[in-house]
Amino acid sequence: MIDRRKKRRFELRLGCEIIHAASGLKTKGWTKNVSSSGVLFTSEEHVIVGTSIDYLLQFPRFYRARRDTQLHCTGIVLREDMNLTFAASLDRYEFVRVAREPRKEITD
Repeated sequence: MIDRRKKRRFELRLGCEIIHAASGLKTKGWTKNVSSSGVLFTSEEHVIVGTSIDYLLQFPRFYRARRDTQLHCTGIVLREDMNLTFAASLDRYEFVRVAREPRKEITD
């Protein structure tokens, strides 16, 4: 099988939130790989091919950072693979800083 991709893909497992642009419905998922033109991700819910979506990629927390960093992307779902895996374009993006949630105390 010949790989016809024009952009290099990076294996990257990040938590993501998928938001359907038309309805505002949200679901959780994980990225499998990312390139400058798109993302392959799994989703907890079915996402319809051809749908416009926003997706937020959550970067790992940095120890001393006061805010978390997310990458807010917009795109269109291009295809569905097996087991709730989807490919989407990456049409626009912006880095967003969000306030950190306080750490939860663990009690016995």
